[in-house]
Amino acid sequence: MTPPAQPFRWPIRVYYEDTDAAGIVYYANFLRFFERARTEWLRALGVAQRRLTAESGLQFVVAQADVSFLKPARLDDALVATVAIAERARSFLIFAQELLRADELLARARVKVACVDRSSLAPRRLPDWLIQQMSQQLTPCLPAATE
Repeated sequence: MTPPAQPFRWPIRVYYEDTDAAGIVYYANFLRFFERARTEWLRALGVAQRRLTAESGLQFVVAQADVSFLKPARLDDALVATVAIAERARSFLIFAQELLRADELLARARVKVACVDRSSLAPRRLPDWLIQQMSQQLTPCLPAATE
């Protein structure tokens, strides 16, 4: 039996614009960090979202997000956002994501992303070529930003 692939990892640096007046990352920005990691995961699979939309008329939309905020992130922190597919259905993916500072877990999320028709926003089946790309379990692990 093949062991599961390691989650995709994307380094993120906390900038001043990500924080509140106390220098703590505003909670909604955790969702932005998770979004960036999913976008870079797709890019690592060879999927450019603008090209996907232009060529196939498909888009991805977040349908649900469940986030547990465990510890704060602060100005200048070097973080890593992870991406792993927790579930795949015909027209959506559920991602398990984490935000880490070194080995310290700051937040955990389950994000449901639906595949929809660009014009009607009706659910559409994930393309076979994309499922094939995902099944190759391309999960490069990039180093975290250094201090």
